[in-house]
Amino acid sequence: MVKFFRRIFAAITVAILAFRAVGSFLSWIENQEDTSANAWIDEEEFEDV
Repeated sequence: MVKFFRRIFAAITVAILAFRAVGSFLSWIENQEDTSANAWIDEEEFEDV
């Protein structure tokens, strides 16, 4: 019976950690999308000026 509770606790812990990891990854992607527009510079813009 103790093994059952340990396995349930381990499964819940893994699920929580996975949820937090996915949330962190999606947050990181959002930040990358915001800053990537400033990182890429089109050289043709400067040639026209």
